[in-house]
Amino acid sequence: MNAPEVLFVCVHNAGRSQMAAALLHHHAAGRVTVRSAGSAPSSEVNPAVVAVMAELGIDVSREFPKRLTTGAVEAADVVITMGCGDACPVFPGKRYLDWQLDDPAGLAAERIRPIRDEIDRRVRALLAELTSARPAPAAPRSSGEH
Repeated sequence: MNAPEVLFVCVHNAGRSQMAAALLHHHAAGRVTVRSAGSAPSSEVNPAVVAVMAELGIDVSREFPKRLTTGAVEAADVVITMGCGDACPVFPGKRYLDWQLDDPAGLAAERIRPIRDEIDRRVRALLAELTSARPAPAAPRSSGEH
């Protein structure tokens, strides 16, 4: 069974969707395929977002905003939108969630931390849901009697 694929989408792919993708990638440890994109991508990830993610030991400094493509949406099992409204394409048969979160653009780190922490809470709940329906990898059996 293939790992489920999650696509996080916001307008600029410079803040919320980058944090969500990095957090899910970190917590999932390979159990979920993660992508992020923006309907109107920025030129770089918000430096304050890079800083608040580094506080958790997660490095997003090498990430870059990516344009939302039809292919990315088609490949995803779950599409999570964060304020992109009508700019996010909707395809039948896809699961969509809309996370209402403040945009960290222009905010100082102390105002981004609560947004990051709320995203982390939602990402952990999503991961628990996605992985609870999937069988755990089989543990090797011992040859000894019990």
